[in-house]
Amino acid sequence: MSEIKFTLRYTTTANDALNKLAKTDPKKLGRVNTCLSKLQVNPRYGSLNSHKYAQIKGPNGEDVWESYVENKTPAAWRVFWCYGPESDEITVIAITPHP
Repeated sequence: MSEIKFTLRYTTTANDALNKLAKTDPKKLGRVNTCLSKLQVNPRYGSLNSHKYAQIKGPNGEDVWESYVENKTPAAWRVFWCYGPESDEITVIAITPHP
């Protein structure tokens, strides 16, 4: 994979989701980690289908983006994130199944 462009930061909510997956669903955790690796290199990576998520704002009022962990899967998982706080950082807000 290409050179890392962004450092990922995690909210407590996102960390909790990762820890829970580590205990309950290692296969899903692998998919989440693949998504996060792609996000770290290129947030616009095709399979992520990253797009703005208008329903919520980031911790400081930033635009929030949604990226796909899975697609065409019942209750497919998503990663919600925003740019910042530094220009070379992405804050992962939540990792959750899509309703």
